[in-house]
Amino acid sequence: MSMLQRLDAADALPGAAELRARTYELLRLGPGSAVIDVGCGAGLAVSELSARGFRAVGVDVSPEMVEEARRRSPEADFLAGDACALPVDGGFAGYRADKVFHELAEPERALAEARRVLLPGGRIVLSGHDWDGLVIDSSYPALTREIVRARASEITAPRIARGFRRLLAGNGFREVSVEGVVGFFEGDSFVRGLVEAAVRLGAISFAEGEIWLSEQLDDEYYVAVPQFLASGTA
Repeated sequence: MSMLQRLDAADALPGAAELRARTYELLRLGPGSAVIDVGCGAGLAVSELSARGFRAVGVDVSPEMVEEARRRSPEADFLAGDACALPVDGGFAGYRADKVFHELAEPERALAEARRVLLPGGRIVLSGHDWDGLVIDSSYPALTREIVRARASEITAPRIARGFRRLLAGNGFREVSVEGVVGFFEGDSFVRGLVEAAVRLGAISFAEGEIWLSEQLDDEYYVAVPQFLASGTA
């Protein structure tokens, strides 16, 4: 499954639209305010923010993703750029980053950029999953723990979302608050991906992966994923 397909699937999960809407609320934008969506992917949030009357700009590190976002929303503004070196001068009332910070080796640099582009009193909203906190019902709890740990080890900062409050407060943001929700992933491709990662890294054997996967696919399984929304004021 390609990155675009994974993003589209995540955006279609139950509760995903409501969660995006909550991030927009936390931005507390006034009519016509400028907002930057960092790690915009295919541009869904930019399109939704624009439809609400805001001046939204999307930035993504992948030129291919930016091209796809422009194709889907030709009327919107999309730029290729890095979260740690945003290709904009500033003047934004809001900064939003969803499912981005777990991929950053230096999140403090990204937050310095957020402060640079935000107006005084501007709002930041971060949203992300805790990849070391996956909850999976299984008859093989020890095997499940190894599978979850292996998947988390492939991510740059798998636990960063649980530390959003400390991260924002430690980098100069005020009025920091955090909310937590639980999302649910379903679909064969997700659990197969977990097993493939664990086998590839040597955390479990191929045979163990097949046993674990067989149980999951035989049941009406789901994977519960903690997700955190943090907001603050520049």
